[in-house]
Amino acid sequence: MGVTRIIAGAAGSLPLAVPSAGTRPTSERVRESLFGALESADLIESAAVLDLYAGSGALGLEAVSRGASSADLVERAPRAASVIERNVRAVARSLPDRRVTVHRSSADAFLRAGGPSFDLVFVDPPYDMTDAEVSTTLSLLTPRLTDSAVVVVERATRSGEPDLPAGLVVDRAKKYGDTTLWWLAPADAADAGQPSAESQSA
Repeated sequence: MGVTRIIAGAAGSLPLAVPSAGTRPTSERVRESLFGALESADLIESAAVLDLYAGSGALGLEAVSRGASSADLVERAPRAASVIERNVRAVARSLPDRRVTVHRSSADAFLRAGGPSFDLVFVDPPYDMTDAEVSTTLSLLTPRLTDSAVVVVERATRSGEPDLPAGLVVDRAKKYGDTTLWWLAPADAADAGQPSAESQSA
């Protein structure tokens, strides 16, 4: 069992367990850059967050530590889901007023079941998942987004731009060596004139 940590916020520096196999945790460097950008754009405070392919739950839990109102963490692998539940219990002591729910489900099954809409979504599928599979997940996700939602997809840089369904567009991309984060937005919001950032490299 590995260990990472909450970087900042009400539960800052709290250690988090990481599954010993079967997941690929987002590096602390990438998380720090990502959440700095999200905070500077005021996209975390009071947000309803969805963390798909949650792994250790670090992305969703970082968001609630920094002010998100709720997080739904979706993980199919039983061992990883158990680790997430342990991490949620640890974080709950520092964030008693935040709702965090763990769903032992595949991402697609969770999305097909319907439910509330989300303001901020993290999609971190296994790097060996095909572009077609990721596109299916994104197409199921689109109806579950608020009008001003932000979706952050983590993929191997070698995979190139995700194949997006009609309802989503790329807002920006940022590379971190072998990892690229793709920031997506609902197409209607982009058509309405919300600003888009240029692609960046790090």
